[in-house]
Amino acid sequence: MYGVTPQAYDRTITIFSPDGRLFQVEYAKEAVKRGATAIGVSCNEGVALIAYKSAHSNLIVSESLKKTFEIDDHISATASGLIADARKLIEIARNNAQRHKMTYNEPASPESIARGVCDIMQLYTQYGGIRPFGVSLLIAGIGPNGPELFEAEPSGAMTGYYADSVGNAKKEVDDYLETKYSSDMPLEEAIRISVSALKKFSETKILPSNMEITYAYTKDKKFKYLGEKEIIKILKPGK
Repeated sequence: MYGVTPQAYDRTITIFSPDGRLFQVEYAKEAVKRGATAIGVSCNEGVALIAYKSAHSNLIVSESLKKTFEIDDHISATASGLIADARKLIEIARNNAQRHKMTYNEPASPESIARGVCDIMQLYTQYGGIRPFGVSLLIAGIGPNGPELFEAEPSGAMTGYYADSVGNAKKEVDDYLETKYSSDMPLEEAIRISVSALKKFSETKILPSNMEITYAYTKDKKFKYLGEKEIIKILKPGK
């Protein structure tokens, strides 16, 4: 094309570059890489989400920084990237979960909730005047067939995982999980491995007050949070 520079293709979300790229979506993925690392793990016994909140000042009240969000009793999510964007998507997911429960008189599956969120994210890659969501979500829950874990990317792509991470150390953490993870390990051990990965690859010191760990067992299907005292025990050297 005459007189068209590569920079022209990153000014709007609706134009593909000649090599088939949507630059605004790629920029949104870069925003995710700048976020603090979050991890999701599932095993036969249950599913867990482990998130680190990067409080950059001692003046910040760490409790005010939420990184894990309850969507329903049996579904939770964590995020990396623009957390304000995540809160909007969580609100949509919660509404979808309640609407499903009222319509069908049964809880929504984690897969259907993840798919609904991804449909919204994909929609925001198609129209001018809007931008993609600069966040990736890990959506975990107990479905009809057991524990489920999904990643929702800024492009709207949805992928199911046994264990996954999002954020600034994704590659290193994923490689670590590949060597340590097993689907038949106890949920407590899966959580310990995830915390070890955060400790190993975090650029800052991991503090119990800046961590959130939520988990659900396959039997009772309800998410619970680990308290700070329990997190301290997991963070102890040699654990």
